[in-house]
Amino acid sequence: IAIQDIPEGLVVAVALIAAGYKRAFAVALGMLSGLVEPVGAVLGAVVVGWSAVLLPWGLGFAAGAMLFVISHEIIPESHRKGHEVYATCGLMLGFVLMMLLDTALG
Repeated sequence: IAIQDIPEGLVVAVALIAAGYKRAFAVALGMLSGLVEPVGAVLGAVVVGWSAVLLPWGLGFAAGAMLFVISHEIIPESHRKGHEVYATCGLMLGFVLMMLLDTALG
């Protein structure tokens, strides 16, 4: 999670600077955006440690949230400006690779 937070915070800071915010404010907000994930991870670990029955529900909710973001944001954006074929082929190849690895690695 920490490795992912670095570019994520950078994207937030760069977008805020491009929108006209001061550099110090943008960097601080970018850093704060990365602190949400570890807090959520600890909270999730506490809840699952308290009741293991909630683990599959939590994982299902997280998977559904990721699928929503992919289908609502990333796929439409990748199909703009004439890149429909490449984007669709990449999505299909990625899915096939994921299924092969899931089957092979159990």
